[in-house]
Amino acid sequence: MSKVVRFWENTAQTPIQIVEAPIFIELDLRVYIKRDDLIHAYISGNKWRKLKYNLIEAEKSGFQTLLTFGGAFSNHIAAVAAAGKALDFDTIGIIRGEELNPDSNPTLQFAAKCGMKLHFVGRTAYRNKEILAHLYGRDAFVIPEGGSNQWAVQGVAEMVEEVKDQLDGKIDYFCTALGTGGTAAGIVSTFEDDVLVFPSLKISSEEAAQLVLTHIPEPKGRLKVIEKYHFGGYGKMNNTLLEFICEFETQTGIPLEQVYTAKMMYGLVELAKEGFFKPGTQMVVLHTGGLQGRSELLPPIKRK
Repeated sequence: MSKVVRFWENTAQTPIQIVEAPIFIELDLRVYIKRDDLIHAYISGNKWRKLKYNLIEAEKSGFQTLLTFGGAFSNHIAAVAAAGKALDFDTIGIIRGEELNPDSNPTLQFAAKCGMKLHFVGRTAYRNKEILAHLYGRDAFVIPEGGSNQWAVQGVAEMVEEVKDQLDGKIDYFCTALGTGGTAAGIVSTFEDDVLVFPSLKISSEEAAQLVLTHIPEPKGRLKVIEKYHFGGYGKMNNTLLEFICEFETQTGIPLEQVYTAKMMYGLVELAKEGFFKPGTQMVVLHTGGLQGRSELLPPIKRK
């Protein structure tokens, strides 16, 4: 067995947990969360799923170096750096924002400590990823921003099958945050009902849907984009969001981070208050991990 395959198979199935938020109990909604934040200390959540087949392909093709792209708060950058360190790949990260440096935030600090070589480029240059890949990593296996490609879809689809095995009864909705669209694509590629997608970016529902549909030829499920809970865009937050995280964690014991998971869960609670869901609805929310990028303004995580 290859080193990469052995590494990915040496993990337990992540649990499904009921979300004991008072609003869900009051409205007779059964909300379960797939705790993929528990899958690995550093390669957590959807990044574990999305990187699995990318790294299997890199190893099979004989690459020694991984090159990828991301923003300042990219969970993907952190995960690739950690995976490279664990599996003896050299790693290169092309970071959007020439004003940044390896000490700009905990995510970039972590990636640098894992040995990732970070290159910071302006937003215009960042759009030309093929040129950047040629410039900084001619002999590298290139993983797209967010890890979203056909191999990512395959890995995320496995998570959906796990959930179906773990949970009895019909799942009315599957919910996920959205960054580059690969996770939502993996879900909608195999889940045949409604998939609610909560972008963390300030984009239209049409743009968000296009991000998802570029990764799959034809979805099996129905994609529904809920675009109004981005809190100003990628990496943006305010006191309302931070206070929500603290209250939610006190009620449920489930840790969140402010870039993706908290925005999704905030949106879900608001939809529930607005009567979006019928009583008796059963849904699954994916915890996409990323807790290494949790804001320093939040208290330390207390796990039950």
